[in-house]
Amino acid sequence: MTDQDILIYWLIGVGVFALVILIAAALLIAILAQAKKIERGAQLALQVVTKIDDNTDILWKLDDTNQVAQQLSAGAEAILGNAGAVATALHDADVRRGRVRV
Repeated sequence: MTDQDILIYWLIGVGVFALVILIAAALLIAILAQAKKIERGAQLALQVVTKIDDNTDILWKLDDTNQVAQQLSAGAEAILGNAGAVATALHDADVRRGRVRV
């Protein structure tokens, strides 16, 4: 093997190495570009999810609203029951005093 043959093989080796480096660099650039696209998509999805969360937050508070409404309803029923008892007592008192005929 002559010096010229060694030089040719060395140049071929350098050429193949440079080609491998270029292919690897191109693949890395493609991966980075796809990663940027994925990141943009994830940011958009996060914005949408945040809006959905803000818009549906009130739904999670419906249980509290229902509990308060039940308490108000129970209070109103108690007031109605007491008002009926008071009306009956007043009517009975009026009947006893002869103010109202039965």
